Amino acid sequence: MDRSLLQPQVDRLIDLALEEDVGTGDRTTVATIPADATGAGRVLAKERLVLAGMPFFIRVFERVDPRVSVEQLVPEGTLVDPMTVVAEVRGPTRSLLVGERTALNILQRLCGVATLTRRFVDAVAGTGARVCDTRKTTPGMRVMQKYAVTAGGGSNHRFGLDSGVLIKDNHIKACGGVTAAIERARAASPHLLKIEVEVKDLEELALAIDARADVILLDNMTTEAMADAVRRVQASGLPILTEASGNLGLERLREVAETGVDLLSVGALTHSAVAADLSMKL
Repeated sequence: MDRSLLQPQVDRLIDLALEEDVGTGDRTTVATIPADATGAGRVLAKERLVLAGMPFFIRVFERVDPRVSVEQLVPEGTLVDPMTVVAEVRGPTRSLLVGERTALNILQRLCGVATLTRRFVDAVAGTGARVCDTRKTTPGMRVMQKYAVTAGGGSNHRFGLDSGVLIKDNHIKACGGVTAAIERARAASPHLLKIEVEVKDLEELALAIDARADVILLDNMTTEAMADAVRRVQASGLPILTEASGNLGLERLREVAETGVDLLSVGALTHSAVAADLSMKL
């Protein structure tokens, strides 16, 4: 397991989830299962899915009881068929039952993100465009969900507000225009930090090119306008990346990718993924 994924906020979220679910104790398990009983179980994929999230599944049981062992049988990022056993768990039976729901809740949601991401990535295969996530994540689950995006073959955009400069429409309005926003951002940022700016039309695009933005986000443009914007950026000769955002459903994704944009930012990867169906059977 990649222990670097287990950042403090991950343990805080897991502990909060366990506190929410277990409360003062699992009354059913304590009443029915002897304290010295041990058991084993299998984690089963009940539909076709991309496996993602086992490091966090394992971590739940580490927080519940270090005596529980989890053997992962399928690598992360693998597309598995229904009825595939993806992991086996062993340990005190009470602990297996206490951690089951929280561990599965996390795993199911992350498999859902990875599976949806794989569909988007497959849709643009061969175009050269990269599918990226956004900050539209479930509060508290950003580390987990962005990890799941990469397991599904996607790429991560900035993690948080402190990990990159992205000048959006409200920033532009608040400081008086694209040029002023880029100039202020560049003056206040380390020289190694890229400056990205969102533009809504070709007029703002021209200002962003003239101000030498590092990345230009083409927001909610038509496919034709995006293609024109990409041509103008390429004609400038500057090393500017282009990113498409807004209304990027699966049915439209490839035509946008074929405009030549470098990045496709898709909030749906995390805010609209449906949890995958997995179960744990002792």
